[in-house]
Amino acid sequence: MSQTLIGMTGGIASGKSALESAFTALGIFVADADRIARAVVEPGQPALAAIVQTFGAQVLDGEGRLDRAAMRRRVFDDADARRALEAIVHPAVHATLEQQCRDACGPYAVAMIPLLAEGGGRERYPWMQRIIVVTAPLELRMARLLRRDGIDAALAQRMIDAQASDAARLAIADDIVRNDGSLEDIAQAVAELDARYRLLAAA
Repeated sequence: MSQTLIGMTGGIASGKSALESAFTALGIFVADADRIARAVVEPGQPALAAIVQTFGAQVLDGEGRLDRAAMRRRVFDDADARRALEAIVHPAVHATLEQQCRDACGPYAVAMIPLLAEGGGRERYPWMQRIIVVTAPLELRMARLLRRDGIDAALAQRMIDAQASDAARLAIADDIVRNDGSLEDIAQAVAELDARYRLLAAA
Protein backbone atom coordinates (compact mmCIF):
# COMPACT_ATOMS: atom_id res chain seq x y z
CA MET A 1 0.00 0.00 0.00
CA SER A 2 1.46 3.35 -1.07
CA GLN A 3 0.94 6.21 1.35
CA THR A 4 3.22 8.66 -0.49
CA LEU A 5 1.28 9.83 -3.52
CA ILE A 6 2.68 12.11 -6.21
CA GLY A 7 0.67 14.04 -8.80
CA MET A 8 1.96 14.62 -12.33
CA THR A 9 0.53 17.00 -14.90
CA GLY A 10 1.42 19.03 -17.97
CA GLY A 11 -0.17 20.58 -21.01
CA ILE A 12 -1.26 18.50 -23.97
CA ALA A 13 1.75 17.06 -25.86
CA SER A 14 4.18 18.24 -23.17
CA GLY A 15 5.56 14.71 -22.76
CA LYS A 16 3.78 13.23 -19.76
CA SER A 17 3.88 9.76 -21.30
CA ALA A 18 7.66 9.90 -21.48
CA LEU A 19 7.81 10.52 -17.74
CA GLU A 20 5.29 7.76 -17.12
CA SER A 21 7.51 5.31 -19.00
CA ALA A 22 10.56 6.41 -17.03
CA PHE A 23 8.81 5.97 -13.67
CA THR A 24 7.42 2.58 -14.74
CA ALA A 25 10.92 1.46 -15.73
CA LEU A 26 11.97 2.13 -12.13
CA GLY A 27 9.16 -0.07 -10.82
CA ILE A 28 6.85 2.76 -9.81
CA PHE A 29 3.12 2.41 -10.35
CA VAL A 30 1.55 5.22 -12.39
CA ALA A 31 -2.23 5.62 -12.42
CA ASP A 32 -3.26 7.30 -15.67
CA ALA A 33 -6.36 9.51 -15.45
CA ASP A 34 -6.85 9.31 -19.22
CA ARG A 35 -6.95 5.50 -19.17
CA ILE A 36 -9.34 5.58 -16.24
CA ALA A 37 -11.50 8.12 -18.07
CA ARG A 38 -11.76 5.72 -21.00
CA ALA A 39 -12.70 2.85 -18.70
CA VAL A 40 -15.49 4.72 -16.92
CA VAL A 41 -17.26 5.48 -20.24
CA GLU A 42 -17.28 1.91 -21.50
CA PRO A 43 -20.71 0.48 -22.43
CA GLY A 44 -22.69 -0.37 -19.32
CA GLN A 45 -20.95 2.22 -17.15
CA PRO A 46 -23.11 4.90 -15.46
CA ALA A 47 -20.98 7.72 -16.85
CA LEU A 48 -21.69 6.70 -20.46
CA ALA A 49 -25.42 6.64 -19.80
CA ALA A 50 -25.17 10.15 -18.33
CA ILE A 51 -23.22 11.39 -21.37
CA VAL A 52 -25.86 10.05 -23.76
CA GLN A 53 -28.61 11.62 -21.67
CA THR A 54 -26.80 14.98 -21.80
CA PHE A 55 -25.48 15.04 -25.37
CA GLY A 56 -27.71 12.61 -27.25
CA ALA A 57 -27.13 9.29 -29.00
CA GLN A 58 -25.11 10.96 -31.78
CA VAL A 59 -22.04 10.77 -29.54
CA LEU A 60 -22.10 6.96 -29.85
CA ASP A 61 -20.56 4.93 -32.64
CA GLY A 62 -22.22 2.04 -34.43
CA GLU A 63 -21.29 -0.38 -31.63
CA GLY A 64 -22.77 1.75 -28.88
CA ARG A 65 -19.41 3.02 -27.66
CA LEU A 66 -18.46 6.64 -27.13
CA ASP A 67 -17.36 8.20 -30.42
CA ARG A 68 -14.32 9.99 -29.04
CA ALA A 69 -13.60 12.02 -32.18
CA ALA A 70 -17.16 13.34 -32.29
CA MET A 71 -17.11 14.07 -28.57
CA ARG A 72 -13.76 15.85 -28.84
CA ARG A 73 -15.05 18.10 -31.63
CA ARG A 74 -18.16 18.87 -29.61
CA VAL A 75 -16.40 19.87 -26.40
CA PHE A 76 -13.56 21.84 -27.96
CA ASP A 77 -16.02 23.96 -29.91
CA ASP A 78 -18.25 24.59 -26.88
CA ALA A 79 -16.92 25.50 -23.43
CA ASP A 80 -20.27 24.74 -21.78
CA ALA A 81 -20.31 21.28 -23.36
CA ARG A 82 -16.79 20.63 -22.10
CA ARG A 83 -17.75 21.58 -18.57
CA ALA A 84 -20.84 19.37 -18.75
CA LEU A 85 -18.75 16.41 -19.89
CA GLU A 86 -16.17 16.99 -17.15
CA ALA A 87 -18.92 17.17 -14.52
CA ILE A 88 -19.98 13.66 -15.52
CA VAL A 89 -16.60 12.00 -15.97
CA HIS A 90 -14.33 13.64 -13.40
CA PRO A 91 -15.95 12.39 -10.16
CA ALA A 92 -15.72 8.77 -11.31
CA VAL A 93 -12.14 9.26 -12.45
CA HIS A 94 -11.04 10.98 -9.21
CA ALA A 95 -12.31 8.17 -7.00
CA THR A 96 -10.71 5.42 -9.09
CA LEU A 97 -7.44 7.31 -9.42
CA GLU A 98 -6.90 7.72 -5.70
CA GLN A 99 -7.88 4.13 -4.97
CA GLN A 100 -5.47 2.72 -7.56
CA CYS A 101 -2.63 4.79 -6.11
CA ARG A 102 -3.37 3.77 -2.53
CA ASP A 103 -3.59 0.10 -3.52
CA ALA A 104 -0.26 0.16 -5.37
CA CYS A 105 2.81 -1.64 -4.07
CA GLY A 106 6.04 0.31 -3.80
CA PRO A 107 7.48 3.22 -1.84
CA TYR A 108 5.26 5.74 -3.62
CA ALA A 109 2.78 5.96 -6.49
CA VAL A 110 2.19 8.56 -9.20
CA ALA A 111 -1.15 9.87 -10.44
CA MET A 112 -0.85 11.25 -13.98
CA ILE A 113 -3.61 13.86 -14.39
CA PRO A 114 -3.52 16.06 -17.52
CA LEU A 115 -6.24 18.37 -16.15
CA LEU A 116 -4.95 18.61 -12.58
CA ALA A 117 -4.74 22.42 -12.64
CA GLU A 118 -8.10 22.75 -14.39
CA GLY A 119 -9.73 20.28 -12.02
CA GLY A 120 -9.09 22.11 -8.77
CA GLY A 121 -5.34 21.70 -8.20
CA ARG A 122 -4.18 21.06 -4.66
CA GLU A 123 -7.57 21.73 -3.13
CA ARG A 124 -9.16 18.97 -5.22
CA TYR A 125 -6.31 16.52 -4.61
CA PRO A 126 -5.29 16.98 -0.95
CA TRP A 127 -3.91 13.43 -0.87
CA MET A 128 -0.92 14.34 -3.06
CA GLN A 129 2.33 15.03 -1.24
CA ARG A 130 4.01 16.64 -4.26
CA ILE A 131 3.08 17.68 -7.79
CA ILE A 132 5.31 17.34 -10.86
CA VAL A 133 4.66 19.66 -13.80
CA VAL A 134 6.06 18.68 -17.22
CA THR A 135 6.74 21.61 -19.53
CA ALA A 136 7.79 22.05 -23.15
CA PRO A 137 7.93 25.05 -25.50
CA LEU A 138 4.66 25.82 -27.26
CA GLU A 139 6.07 25.32 -30.75
CA LEU A 140 7.35 21.87 -29.79
CA ARG A 141 4.01 20.91 -28.27
CA MET A 142 2.23 22.05 -31.44
CA ALA A 143 4.53 19.96 -33.61
CA ARG A 144 4.02 16.88 -31.43
CA LEU A 145 0.25 17.34 -31.46
CA LEU A 146 0.03 17.71 -35.24
CA ARG A 147 2.18 14.62 -35.72
CA ARG A 148 0.48 12.53 -33.06
CA ASP A 149 -3.17 13.27 -33.80
CA GLY A 150 -3.07 14.10 -37.50
CA ILE A 151 -5.09 17.27 -36.99
CA ASP A 152 -4.79 20.76 -38.44
CA ALA A 153 -3.05 23.63 -36.71
CA ALA A 154 -6.29 25.46 -35.89
CA LEU A 155 -7.71 22.51 -33.94
CA ALA A 156 -4.36 21.92 -32.25
CA GLN A 157 -4.30 25.54 -31.08
CA ARG A 158 -7.87 25.30 -29.77
CA MET A 159 -6.95 22.15 -27.84
CA ILE A 160 -4.01 23.93 -26.23
CA ASP A 161 -6.06 27.07 -25.53
CA ALA A 162 -8.79 24.99 -23.86
CA GLN A 163 -6.37 23.95 -21.12
CA ALA A 164 -4.88 25.91 -18.24
CA SER A 165 -1.99 28.23 -18.98
CA ASP A 166 1.59 27.22 -18.28
CA ALA A 167 1.63 29.82 -15.49
CA ALA A 168 -1.40 28.21 -13.81
CA ARG A 169 0.24 24.80 -13.90
CA LEU A 170 3.59 26.07 -12.65
CA ALA A 171 1.81 27.78 -9.76
CA ILE A 172 0.93 24.36 -8.29
CA ALA A 173 4.28 22.69 -9.04
CA ASP A 174 6.66 21.31 -6.46
CA ASP A 175 8.91 19.76 -9.11
CA ILE A 176 9.33 20.85 -12.75
CA VAL A 177 10.65 18.76 -15.63
CA ARG A 178 11.39 20.54 -18.91
CA ASN A 179 10.86 18.09 -21.76
CA ASP A 180 12.62 19.58 -24.74
CA GLY A 181 15.61 17.26 -24.90
CA SER A 182 16.24 13.54 -25.29
CA LEU A 183 14.70 10.51 -23.63
CA GLU A 184 17.98 10.15 -21.76
CA ASP A 185 17.43 13.61 -20.28
CA ILE A 186 13.97 12.52 -19.12
CA ALA A 187 15.35 9.33 -17.60
CA GLN A 188 17.93 11.33 -15.65
CA ALA A 189 15.35 13.82 -14.39
CA VAL A 190 13.03 11.02 -13.29
CA ALA A 191 15.88 9.17 -11.57
CA GLU A 192 16.56 12.28 -9.50
CA LEU A 193 12.87 12.63 -8.63
CA ASP A 194 12.70 8.95 -7.76
CA ALA A 195 15.55 9.28 -5.26
CA ARG A 196 13.83 12.30 -3.69
CA TYR A 197 10.46 10.55 -3.41
CA ARG A 198 11.94 7.38 -1.93
CA LEU A 199 13.48 9.51 0.82
CA LEU A 200 10.13 11.22 1.33
CA ALA A 201 8.37 7.87 1.62
CA ALA A 202 10.92 6.60 4.14
CA ALA A 203 10.68 9.67 6.36
